[in-house]
Amino acid sequence: MATSKTELFDERLVEDAAFFKALAHPARLQILQFLAETKSCFTGDISDELPLGRTTVNQHLKELKNSGLIIGQISGSKTNYCLDTELIARLNSRINHFLNCLDKEGTNCC
Repeated sequence: MATSKTELFDERLVEDAAFFKALAHPARLQILQFLAETKSCFTGDISDELPLGRTTVNQHLKELKNSGLIIGQISGSKTNYCLDTELIARLNSRINHFLNCLDKEGTNCC
């Protein structure tokens, strides 16, 4: 039975890579910034703030939700989105730890 290439790596690195992938688009970064400023909002409000169509915004929201960075709660016929602040705090710690590992003295190879 073939194994997935991601199974060859440390589970934490695989999780970190998934978060980095979710952050790797300017529209998603702008959505996260907007949610941080407004605390929560409905899909239509986000679409009004971005130079993208609603369908495209919905696709980016889906990626962010699948990564766990945002939470979507259905309210009638709309979905209200907000940041998962606990996950973001843990991610912040993990990113800092990862970057500190890269920035150790004596690691400059050039």
